[in-house]
Amino acid sequence: MMNNSFAQPMWQNGPAPGQFYNFIAGNAPAQLPRELTTAGPYGTKHSTAAITTGSSVLGIKFDGGVLVAADTLVSYGSLARYQDIDRVFKINDKILIGGSGDFADIQSIKRNIDQKMIEDQCCNDGVIMKPKAMATWLTRVLYNRRSRMNPLYIDVVVGGVDENNVPFLGSVDLRGRAYDDYVVATGFARHLALPLVRERKPKDRDFTFEEASNLIRESMKVLYYRDTRSMPRYTVGICSAADCSIKGPFKVEENWTFAETVEGY
Repeated sequence: MMNNSFAQPMWQNGPAPGQFYNFIAGNAPAQLPRELTTAGPYGTKHSTAAITTGSSVLGIKFDGGVLVAADTLVSYGSLARYQDIDRVFKINDKILIGGSGDFADIQSIKRNIDQKMIEDQCCNDGVIMKPKAMATWLTRVLYNRRSRMNPLYIDVVVGGVDENNVPFLGSVDLRGRAYDDYVVATGFARHLALPLVRERKPKDRDFTFEEASNLIRESMKVLYYRDTRSMPRYTVGICSAADCSIKGPFKVEENWTFAETVEGY
């Protein structure tokens, strides 16, 4: 006769109504991801919309590196709440990132990246993370968060140069979708700045540094005129073989004399 002393009742560890049976874990408690384990007075809640937001980020590749620019405004709804916030960051001597979307989520992913840089330094193997590897890593992180129904509401621009000083410029969104190009943008810059940059692109060569700088300057002016969630102060990150740093803040050369001719309101 079979010994059933170790057999569990059929509905031991069974599901509550409307839930699924836990076939694998047995009596072991389920381990939830860290960001899901803090319960408030009404249970764990996920963000369903961005609260404090940064607007556009624009990146342009030139023949020796990349430029990444973003204004310094973080809005609380329609309130221009924080007006001196850098949204372009230097990660190491080869990588810049710029973030738009929920600024709390930008700070969260920036802390994760900083911790990863510390871990890489602790390895002391002489290997430095490159911009393409950073963009690929971000696709995995953001897709993982999206798959757990707890996404980071951000769009990230990643730029830099690799070990051969070849420029890289790419973008990753909140679902982990990514692409790379000679110009990338987030927010309203996708509609306002991308066409402006693309129509100036020479057919047979890359932009020079001067051409890319002028396009950044003109694009930030257009974004300030047309995007209600932007402001005239902006910072620019430059990453090339000779330098990787954040410049600015700069101020848009605004001119509102044309407003006298606007009619129809």
